[in-house]
Amino acid sequence: MDSVRYKIRECRDQEKIESFLHQARIGYLGLVDGKLPYVVPLNYVWTEGKLYFHGAGDGRRNHVMSENPEVCFTVCEEYGTITDPVPAKTDTAYMSVMIFGQAEPITDLDEATHVLQEMLNKYVPGYYNRPLSKQHVDKYRSAVFGGPVQVCRIIPHHMTAKESPIEAEKMYRTVMNAGREI
Repeated sequence: MDSVRYKIRECRDQEKIESFLHQARIGYLGLVDGKLPYVVPLNYVWTEGKLYFHGAGDGRRNHVMSENPEVCFTVCEEYGTITDPVPAKTDTAYMSVMIFGQAEPITDLDEATHVLQEMLNKYVPGYYNRPLSKQHVDKYRSAVFGGPVQVCRIIPHHMTAKESPIEAEKMYRTVMNAGREI
């Protein structure tokens, strides 16, 4: 597996990578559908060294994963533009992580319940006054709610991370004057 080409941007700080994967909200699941690329934006959780997502139990994504479970999941956040007096040195502040592995459906009810609870904790913290029950998750994964929902995991075989940190004094800011950008 290739490493990061631009070594100055490579992030090897595992704590920073873990923190980033816990807080970022959207990732992109890259699949190979025959000879064509197929990328799906998803909510996800990172827990216990694995990445989890969920969605409808049928459809193109699941069909493609069943044919070829090798995936790349990319999470990226852009923090703004870094200015420089030399136009060619203008840059973007960002962090990104690419996770390579195999996607697999979760069949274990305890693991699925844990993952869906983690999703709720991440995306709507404190909204529900009690934890998910296994019975609710079991119904959720069945056809009761209009179609089965599948919870999947990716166990990373390889990960890369890159960053271009925020340079506070160089960050581009627009100035608003009477509703117009100047």
